[in-house]
Amino acid sequence: MNTLEELKVELQQFAQERDWDQFHSPKNLAMALAGEAGEAGELLEVFQWLTEEQSKNLTTNQMAAVADELADIQIYLIRLADKLNLDLTKEAKRKIASNAVKYPINKAKGNPKKYTDL
Repeated sequence: MNTLEELKVELQQFAQERDWDQFHSPKNLAMALAGEAGEAGELLEVFQWLTEEQSKNLTTNQMAAVADELADIQIYLIRLADKLNLDLTKEAKRKIASNAVKYPINKAKGNPKKYTDL
C-alpha cells in the first residue's frame, strides 16, 4: 500500500467483509477517533522520560508501539474522511497553504509562537 486511496479501498473492503459499514457512520468514526486520543496518550507514554536524543533513537519495541498507535489513528482518519467524501491529501495540501499564510517565513522562521503572536 503506497497511497491513501489504496488504504481507503482496503479499509472499505475490510469493513464490508465484516458487515461493519453499518457501524461506520461519521459520528461513530469521529467518536472512535476521539477514543484513539487515549491511544495518543499511549503514544506519549513511549516518549515519556526520554531525552531528545533517545526519542530520535527508539528501541525496536518502542518503535513497534509507536507504529501501532499511529496506524490506529490513521485508520480512523481515513475511514472518517471516506464517509464524508473528503480527500485527505487534498485537504492536507489546502491546510498547508492556509498555514503558509498564517505563518509567513519572514515572521515564523525559527519561531515557535502561534500565528496570533507573531
